Amino acid sequence: MGERTDFRTKRLYVEDALLAGQAIEADRAKANYLLNVLRLKADDSVLLFNGSDGEWLADIVPGGRKACSLVPQKQLRPQPEPYDLQLYFAPLKQARLDYMVQKAVEMGAGYLQPVITRYTQVQKLNSERMQANMLEAAEQCGILTVPELGAPITLERMLETWLTDQGNRVLIFCDELAEAAAGAQGLTAIDGRPLAVLIGPEGGFSEDERHLLHSKSFVHALSLGPRILRADTAAVAALAIIQAIIGDYR
Repeated sequence: MGERTDFRTKRLYVEDALLAGQAIEADRAKANYLLNVLRLKADDSVLLFNGSDGEWLADIVPGGRKACSLVPQKQLRPQPEPYDLQLYFAPLKQARLDYMVQKAVEMGAGYLQPVITRYTQVQKLNSERMQANMLEAAEQCGILTVPELGAPITLERMLETWLTDQGNRVLIFCDELAEAAAGAQGLTAIDGRPLAVLIGPEGGFSEDERHLLHSKSFVHALSLGPRILRADTAAVAALAIIQAIIGDYR
């Protein structure tokens, strides 16, 4: 059994390289949070990760009330392979988008891709806020890889370039009109192939979009049950089903 993840010590994402004894100067926001919000002191520890060097235990070295440095002491966990599960989604209004992004990271999505559909309500995205939510979720749930965020793309363009960009990756299309009995059972037939999940907007997909999706050989329709779910809830439900049946929850 591997070493248990430490969920009690505060975890922070940093952009610097992590090397034993090499001090990292905390930016003003991190220093204020550590010293004045958490009230950590000299020789208290934090966990650091940067998405490439694993997880490190680091000492806090205050430099006054508003400054501190972080000194990595030892690596606790090596850097794992990035999560390969991808989430494609129609952008939502801000509060629901925040929730969906955070939960997708917690559920093991390694790549998030906004997709513009006919009924997408939000056309302009705050990518910096989305990145911050992704990093916060990674800090809180022990993930060491930093999920990637793609630039928005139209549904038609995504499908047109899929085979060139994604190879044999299967796109699991969460279709509210799919047969409930067949959807989840059919996932076992695509076990072992790389996966992506597509969640539609609040108003669902148009008939033309559904027809286009069903016409593609790389698309697998999945029912999420007899109830219509909000888009942010649907993302969590779909990821949970896929991880349980053919993913890393088995």
